[in-house]
Amino acid sequence: MKTETPSPRDELLDRAVRELARRTRFPIAFGGFIDHDIAAVGSIVGAHTNALDGLAVRIERGLGGRAMRELRPRMTGDYGTATQITHDYDRWILGEGIGTLLAVPIVVEGRARGVLYGGAWGRWNIGGVATAPAVKVAEEVAAELRIRDEVQRRLALAPAPAPALPPAHQEELRESYAELRRISAAVGDPELRARLEEVERRLAGLSGVARPADGDAAGVTLSRRETDVLARAALGETNAEIAEHLGLKEGTVKAYLGSAMSKLDASTRHAAVARARRAGLLP
Repeated sequence: MKTETPSPRDELLDRAVRELARRTRFPIAFGGFIDHDIAAVGSIVGAHTNALDGLAVRIERGLGGRAMRELRPRMTGDYGTATQITHDYDRWILGEGIGTLLAVPIVVEGRARGVLYGGAWGRWNIGGVATAPAVKVAEEVAAELRIRDEVQRRLALAPAPAPALPPAHQEELRESYAELRRISAAVGDPELRARLEEVERRLAGLSGVARPADGDAAGVTLSRRETDVLARAALGETNAEIAEHLGLKEGTVKAYLGSAMSKLDASTRHAAVARARRAGLLP
């Protein structure tokens, strides 16, 4: 029987729910991302029943909805008698027998993008011991979503191939290329990184520079970091500036530049950039 491959978004949620359970020691953990103001629970760990299946939480409704509206964690040690929340979802929560419940919103740029829950049967003394690590997991998910948002934005803005670009547009293209590589280095999702690499290749071919002749950097292959460093050097940045942008030590930047220059048979960084462009390795 053919099974459907989980999407990167589903995998991110699954990892987050498992991490919340591991770090907080809550016996039950679950969560979901928001679509059209509803967070449909898409991952569940530790449940004893199927009662949580199909749970979809609206913003402002229930404990999770309140957390998403207020953009801060909400908890109750006795869900069944809690008076500070609506009880729209009692059928699901009480059906699983959950008494203690913590809801932590996933917040990106001041907007709730989802919610993570930690729960237990009966009463637990939660306090900051479990809340703090749960908040940390939500923050890590939010950081990954921010990266994905930026990647999607740049993918949407990526121009179609053209025979040549005016000098001003070439400079803008090179800045975008260098920044895209910086973002790509922070992406852990293999599928998303492969898509980024495809956009990088498209950008590298947009400058209209002639392809290399035989013997002129033909067959040269640069490592990812050598390309990252050379792309920023092409913008006129110093070693210190490159190190700051890429999160490297200045000596490491110098080593990568030296390696790239050696591969390209160039005596200066400017010559290396020129040869890399002729070889189609840089825009």
